[in-house]
Amino acid sequence: MKNSLRKTGLLLVMLPVLAALMLYSCKKDQSASDQPIPANQQKVSIYLSDDPGLFDKVLLDIRKVEVLVDTCGGIDNDPWDDRDRCWWDEDRRDDRHGRDTCQVWDSLAIRPGVYDLLTLRNGADTLLAGGLIHKGEMKRIRITVGNNNSLVKNSVTYPLASVSGQSKIIVRVRHNEWDEVSGDNLQLWLDFDVQRSIIRTRNGKFILRPYINVFTILKMGSLSGRITPADAYPVVSVYNSSRDTLYALPWRNGDFKVRGLKVGTWSVFVNTSNGYKDTTIANVKIERGRDTRLGEIRLHK
Repeated sequence: MKNSLRKTGLLLVMLPVLAALMLYSCKKDQSASDQPIPANQQKVSIYLSDDPGLFDKVLLDIRKVEVLVDTCGGIDNDPWDDRDRCWWDEDRRDDRHGRDTCQVWDSLAIRPGVYDLLTLRNGADTLLAGGLIHKGEMKRIRITVGNNNSLVKNSVTYPLASVSGQSKIIVRVRHNEWDEVSGDNLQLWLDFDVQRSIIRTRNGKFILRPYINVFTILKMGSLSGRITPADAYPVVSVYNSSRDTLYALPWRNGDFKVRGLKVGTWSVFVNTSNGYKDTTIANVKIERGRDTRLGEIRLHK
């Protein structure tokens, strides 16, 4: 994937920077509201972000967002890891929740519409959903997807279908994964990994198999910097000893940012084109709730 990202980096770095910045600056951070939270309720804010992919655009039609809350405060003791975090609601794994009187699906306020996921990178995001829900342990996020989904690759638009025609994405979350801004005021980021989420079939069609990470700002760290010159078309890979890997494609001015990094030591690999030398930076320390600045990375031939 590293080599293909390098070859297609030009398409992505030329995406309109202004559109992403406007989207980022216009988001409404409801978590800052001074309105009191009623008894037996909690406030949640869910933001949408993106890891880059090999496309010009990825357009996702989001119609509804819900949160599953256990009002009895039950803890999900089923063992699972991040590989089993997300799926299409096709195998009825959530049927038991509908029969449990303690568990309630609460709808959040959203702005329904088509979201270009590839504008949400390098620290850009948008407030996807928010509002008041029942107080309790949060276990799932359910995203209802409409029919107006597509992607653009090499300036050609392709429809983007779900597996077996499903329309609801289930994201499993742990209650302690949310950032607590204040008492009963929680926030979380959904990082839509485009590169892992889109499958190209043998007949040239594209299938959406969602792969979503979650991260927070207060509990995790981030990494940022600037890579020049632009004609090296750099692709940034950030990885650790646990084989966690995240990617970034800098904007045209060279700025990049990777969020949702676990506290610890990471390495940064810059993959280049046009005869520039690849660069590796080791032993980068990531701290909780802080952005680690690398400064300017100047590439050479």
